[in-house]
Amino acid sequence: LSLIAPQSKQTAKQVAHDCIAIVGSRNPTPQGVLSAHAFAKAFSEAGITVVSGLALGIDGAAHEGALEASQGSKATPSNYGSTIAVVGTGLDRVYPRQHRDLAHRIAEHGLILSEYPLGTPPLAANFPRRNRIIAGLSQGTLVVEAALQSGSLITARLASEQGKDVFAI
Repeated sequence: LSLIAPQSKQTAKQVAHDCIAIVGSRNPTPQGVLSAHAFAKAFSEAGITVVSGLALGIDGAAHEGALEASQGSKATPSNYGSTIAVVGTGLDRVYPRQHRDLAHRIAEHGLILSEYPLGTPPLAANFPRRNRIIAGLSQGTLVVEAALQSGSLITARLASEQGKDVFAI
């Protein structure tokens, strides 16, 4: 596994102490985006790290909510969670490109994790595989507006098979 860790020199184990995955639709409703953002912000404010996949839609909203909380005026490294982006590319690639700035902020204040070597492009088969890491890192999974045939439900199934809690909005 490769990772880009926060500049605070925290280890991946320290960052991932208490985690919840937030996954869902790439084409969510406005309410879905608000829900994912609000839950992620609340989890982060409670010291829980938010894990997601850096995809468009719910994933992006979850990362944004966690970052908003961790960068707030009352935030200190000991009293907030942050966010972990588990990506299906090499760490030198940001997919989707629209999340380039978000990925840079996550690299500064959270963690970007990949099992793929540098240079790996966004291959379709890589994304369902990375979902096992999202589920594995997290104590539970919150699914927001997932389609019936989606990677989000793959993550939920994997979490359930691991004996972890699965929640849905």
